[in-house]
Amino acid sequence: MGFAIRDALPFGRGDNISRFLAGRGQSHVYMAYVGIGWAMARLPRVLWTRIAPTDPVLRWLALDGYGFHQAYFHTNRYVHERYQHDRFPWPVEGPQWYANRVLDQGVGRALWFVCGTAPALVVKTIETFPRHRWPDLYAGTGLAATYAGGADESELRTLWDAAGDCRPQVAQGAAFAASARLRAGLVVPHNEVATRVFCGMPAAEAAQMSDGNRPDAPVRGDEPAYEVWRRRVANEFVSIGRC
Repeated sequence: MGFAIRDALPFGRGDNISRFLAGRGQSHVYMAYVGIGWAMARLPRVLWTRIAPTDPVLRWLALDGYGFHQAYFHTNRYVHERYQHDRFPWPVEGPQWYANRVLDQGVGRALWFVCGTAPALVVKTIETFPRHRWPDLYAGTGLAATYAGGADESELRTLWDAAGDCRPQVAQGAAFAASARLRAGLVVPHNEVATRVFCGMPAAEAAQMSDGNRPDAPVRGDEPAYEVWRRRVANEFVSIGRC
C-alpha cells in the first residue's frame, strides 16, 4: 500500500511497486496486489491509472483489497447496509459485471475480522446479504479464516457446515490462502487446520490445487482469467467429492 501511494504522487520515481515485485516482494505478490487496492481506496480516482496493476490474472486482487478496505473501514455502509456500486470505474475496459463479484470477495474477507473471527456471527451476517452474493462472500471468508486464523477446528467446522452450497467457494478461498502462505514460506499450524477442514488435505496439497489450476495462457471470452481460475479450483474440490 505504501509503495502504491508513493507511486501515485506527482513526484518521485513512480516505480516502487515494480521494483518491489521484481525482488523479494514476488514472494508476497498476492498481498502486494491487495495492498494496491487499499491504496486505491485512499487515493482520488484520477490517480488510479498510475498504480493500476497490469497482470491479466492477478490484477483483480486490487479490487479484492478495495472491497476489504471499504467493508473494514466503512462497515455500516458496505456490511450493514450491504452497499454495492452501480458501475465501478475500474478496470476501464471491464468487464463491468465482474467488479462487484471481486469486491464481494474482499468484503467476505473483511467479515472474518468485522465479526471477530466468530463463524456463527459471520454466517449470520452473510445471510443478511442477497443470496446471489453469498458464494463470493463465503470465498473471501474461507480465505481469511485459513490465512489469518483465529478460530479452532470446531469453529471452522461450524462455518463449513453452514456454508452449504457455497462450500466449493470456501474450499477455493482456503486453497488460495494456502498458496499465498506457501509462496511466502509462512505456513503455520492454523493454516494446516483450516485446509484440513475446508479442503480435506494439507496446506501444501491445497496450494498445489490452486497453483495447478491457474490459467497459463490468455482466456477467450468475456469471463476474466481470474474467475476462470477460481471456478477451476472450486470445481476441482467438487470433482474429488470434497463438496
